[in-house]
Amino acid sequence: MDFTLSEERRMLADTLTRFVREKYDLPTRHGAAAMEGGFDPEMWTRFAELGAVGALLPEEAGGFGGGGEDIMVVFEALGGGLVVEPFLATAILGATPLIGAGKDDMLEAVIGGALHLALAHTEPGSRYEMSRVACQAKGGKITGRKSVVLNGGTADRLIVSARASGDEADEAGIGLWLVDPKGPGAAMRAFATVDGGHAAEFTFDGAPGEPLGDPEGGYAALERTLGRGVLALSAEALGAMEVCKTLTLDYLKTRKQFGVPLGKFQALQHRMVEMVIAIEQARSLTMLAAGMLEAPRPERERALSAAKNIVGRVGRLVSEETIQLHGGIAMTWEYAAPHFAKRLTMIDHQLGDEDFHLARFMTLAA
Repeated sequence: MDFTLSEERRMLADTLTRFVREKYDLPTRHGAAAMEGGFDPEMWTRFAELGAVGALLPEEAGGFGGGGEDIMVVFEALGGGLVVEPFLATAILGATPLIGAGKDDMLEAVIGGALHLALAHTEPGSRYEMSRVACQAKGGKITGRKSVVLNGGTADRLIVSARASGDEADEAGIGLWLVDPKGPGAAMRAFATVDGGHAAEFTFDGAPGEPLGDPEGGYAALERTLGRGVLALSAEALGAMEVCKTLTLDYLKTRKQFGVPLGKFQALQHRMVEMVIAIEQARSLTMLAAGMLEAPRPERERALSAAKNIVGRVGRLVSEETIQLHGGIAMTWEYAAPHFAKRLTMIDHQLGDEDFHLARFMTLAA
């Protein structure tokens, strides 16, 4: 398999990485996260103008990318700056179900940065089971609850998973519905998350919904949407891990103990080597998942679950090693390391943690 990026993707990676490094420092990130919606609308517009949003969507949706490598390039750059703008919520989880659904005008607005979307799928008690949907869709009206809807408080439209038929855990009978979060029958409570993001809880009581495709056959589209989200999170984690590695290595080279740099101690050298090897293993599986994004379902889903599992395990290792090797400075708000550690911890719990994806991988491989 050829892992060399095309010229266009290298240019995109260089542009985004440079922009994040020069324009998105830690104080900027904190300021954006503290805004009412949890991100800076002006910064979101600038990202859109750079083509970062369009790169996540295919040509048939008005974008110029949308493949696994495009997602990996964009989200690794975003992870390196802990970017809080709603790329995952809007451009991946929100926009993917609209592709091929006759919503070209909405997709155009997303690419231009003018429209915000959110996927309302997780429910209280559902954990990570994709098919466990209790929310009901009867006669075009949505009734039920959705929890931890990323950037739900700023979404102009919601894509809601709701059941038209079948039992609560059945794959059949689930549809995806377009819902106005500010319309009748919809109530919301927004909140900040521990890693600097924002989410919302929704209660629907007969909220009007427009079906996206078959109102009872939306599970395949839902699974594909969440799969693209898994790849995005895995790539974002890689970007965050690389920064943790660099911060820790620089600290060990400059911080002295007993008159010599910490990096001279062999035990700490071994720990750094283990961290680097683990990150490279996570990168390899994430690259495999990116390359398998258009493969048949069994191969695609196995690769995605394998990537998310190792990213969760390695993310925890990198977080713990970064904090321990830095000592007390790694617990201060002004320093970057703890914020990267928190984000890596939260990534493991989004769209299925390492245990869930290990079990899913084994089920798919059986």
